[in-house]
Amino acid sequence: MSRSRICKSLIVFLVMAVFGLVNGPDLMAEERNQTPKYIFLFIGDGTSFPQRMSAEYYKANLGSPRVADGLLGRNAKKISLDTGIATFQPQADRLVMNSFPAQGVTTTYSANSVITDSASSATAIATGKKTRDGVISMDPSASESYLSIAKMAKAKGKKVGIVTSVSLDHATPAAFYANQASRNSYYEIARQIPASDFDFFGGGGFKQPNGAKGDQENISDFLKLAGYKVVDTKSAISGLKNGDSKIVAVNQNLDSNKAMPYAVDVTDSDLTLANFVSKGIELLDNPEGFFMMVEGGKVDWACHANDALSAIRDVLALDDAVAVAYEFLQKHPDDTLIVVTGDHETGGMSVGFAGTRYDSFLEHISVQKGSHTAFSGRLNEMKKSGPLKAEVLFPEIEKFFGLKRISDVELESLSKKAEAGDVEAIRQLAFVLRPFEIANIERAIPMSNLPAKERPLAEYDFIRHFGYEDPITTILTQTLNNKAGIGWTTFSHSGLPTPVSAVGAQAGSFEGYFDNTDLFHKLVGIANY
Repeated sequence: MSRSRICKSLIVFLVMAVFGLVNGPDLMAEERNQTPKYIFLFIGDGTSFPQRMSAEYYKANLGSPRVADGLLGRNAKKISLDTGIATFQPQADRLVMNSFPAQGVTTTYSANSVITDSASSATAIATGKKTRDGVISMDPSASESYLSIAKMAKAKGKKVGIVTSVSLDHATPAAFYANQASRNSYYEIARQIPASDFDFFGGGGFKQPNGAKGDQENISDFLKLAGYKVVDTKSAISGLKNGDSKIVAVNQNLDSNKAMPYAVDVTDSDLTLANFVSKGIELLDNPEGFFMMVEGGKVDWACHANDALSAIRDVLALDDAVAVAYEFLQKHPDDTLIVVTGDHETGGMSVGFAGTRYDSFLEHISVQKGSHTAFSGRLNEMKKSGPLKAEVLFPEIEKFFGLKRISDVELESLSKKAEAGDVEAIRQLAFVLRPFEIANIERAIPMSNLPAKERPLAEYDFIRHFGYEDPITTILTQTLNNKAGIGWTTFSHSGLPTPVSAVGAQAGSFEGYFDNTDLFHKLVGIANY
């Protein structure tokens, strides 16, 4: 290894060690220099360092017997219930992606903003060129189409797969097969699938199956006439075999936006992102190789709603999918490259909150019974019987979030027990709603009772919930997150850089600090596309 290469690797090691994303000597391991036949590109939408590290710490916290000494939010500490000695070893629960030997960092700005959107960031990754926010694989003026790496792979005789947990016509997957002036042209994007000639599309469905006005040819019928086989049941998808070609596989259960359910809401009738990657490998595997882009899209959606549990569970679902690819790499170590990155960060998420000082208790969010959309759905059902009222709402809050409103007498009793070392009292205090938290919820009730378009957005309310989700639900996810030591600064994207992790053939090319457009150029160079 050259002196410059050693210096480069040492610098990257030190930078990444700050974020806990390296495993010491593994970074310096000798890489394989062959040209890969099989390339996996994983993109966590809205996924940067906070999302990846909170997911890793969440796993570690669940595996460590910790409780919060959270009297009135003070004196937070971690202890073992058995020994009383602090125990926390996240290294034992490292994400697969975080354990990869090559680690890098990418900038994410778009052609017109420091803070990118998914269309411009996906365009940068897919084509190596910048564009303005909202544009899909075209130049900023939307007059010139860009060529994606996926189309280049297809032209080289590779099979190509596109997998996502959101709708197949959404911004990130679209950038790899379509060219559109607006990411909102969902129907027009979907109609470009046949022209791509890609072999496998899997995950979500189509946001505008009959066009923006609902008066156009159904997209599934259009795809079938173009030679694609559209399957949308778990049994039909599971039954697909190598040799089946031109497949569009849609999860059996979809939400109102035609996306797969949040990982925290998945049922036995659902396929997971890992299942779709596994099926994609089965269908795409061939002597010439393949290129597969996999998006964990709902991390972004959960962070837009400031819902840490849903975000973390979807990061873990993405990591499960990465693990499937890594298992494939172990069978084809000389011919496979896996790259994992994010398109941008969402939510301004932080592992740290003023109320928990120098600690966090991520295990607290595990009491949440489902995603923010699941609770909002419950509220909508309750509203059918009339406007929401506090006396009916708070018992539901305790059932779903574990957050409870108690009397001053109960609080004093619990506090005394906790000060005496009662572990159960300490646990209960961690979820007690404080007066200011109750006031926030009560302020949100009348707003929740109004139709979304009629909700007043004074500056305070704009900052607190921004109208993305039900005001009550947003306040509750934020409250639980804060008790767990997670903070948020926005309901939109932030300008944070994103991590890049790689393993396999020429993985070392992805070490360092570079722009998201360089992901395209590195991959094209490595693959000889």
